[in-house]
Amino acid sequence: MNQTLTVQGMTCGHCEKAVTTAIKTLDPKAEVKIDRSQNRVEVQSEQPFEALAAAIREEGYAVAA
Repeated sequence: MNQTLTVQGMTCGHCEKAVTTAIKTLDPKAEVKIDRSQNRVEVQSEQPFEALAAAIREEGYAVAA
């Protein structure tokens, strides 16, 4: 399922990698596309939104739908 999360606080490539790694740790098969300028993370994953959001929050970023 395709999900879009709004992630605040991504300011650099390291941030993108941290968010991607958090998602891939939860779901290694997930496809992740990040648009830092729009604070948007698109994820193709069977994991529920809240699980994905929790993994990203653990990295220190604010997440909204």
